[in-house]
Amino acid sequence: MGHVHRLIAFDLDGTLIDSRRDLADSANALITELGGTPLSEDAIGQMVGEGAALLVRRALRASGIDDIQSALPRFLEIYDAHLLDHTRLYDGMPEVVRHARRHARVTLLTNKPLRPTERILDGLGVRDLFDDVVGGDSPLPRKPDPAGLLEMMRAASARAGETLLVGDSAIDLETARRAGVRCCLVSFGFGFQSLREPPGLETWIAKDAASLADVIDEFVLTTT
Repeated sequence: MGHVHRLIAFDLDGTLIDSRRDLADSANALITELGGTPLSEDAIGQMVGEGAALLVRRALRASGIDDIQSALPRFLEIYDAHLLDHTRLYDGMPEVVRHARRHARVTLLTNKPLRPTERILDGLGVRDLFDDVVGGDSPLPRKPDPAGLLEMMRAASARAGETLLVGDSAIDLETARRAGVRCCLVSFGFGFQSLREPPGLETWIAKDAASLADVIDEFVLTTT
């Protein structure tokens, strides 16, 4: 673990991993079971980021199906069987996380439930890279509520100026803003297209793993 008073928190889907196809296939399997019209992978990708319940609600509505009580448990059951069919780490991201660990406490903050999150991290061989993992079903509210990030900051004894949130979506940007911390968005993530307005000059944008490593170096220099 790196600098105990510095924190770098990563998002999961669209930041560390490309999980869009498995999420889309699982959502479409549910839609098909319920008699709806399957959606494109891109359309479902734009619905990801605020938790499974909202993803299911959005997907059913878009396919012309009324939200039903059993839909979420059934989606989670389907997705649980396909977590790692196609999901992969984005190129260079394990190396970036290892680089971050040399300088900071490194955590993962996601709106995905903890059990599938842990299974994915274990399956991809990167669970040991994170000092803490908080999922969307924890007692803390989900992003963009900053409570999870603030708790991670407390555990690291990191102030706002010593904290960086790395994500890919408007949800991550809003979380960082509410917590008063700096943010880097990865433009290669499938959530990046959810941005409805430019993120602002105060937000770093990384186009690939190498440029994200450069952002981390810049962040470290300003918190030494």
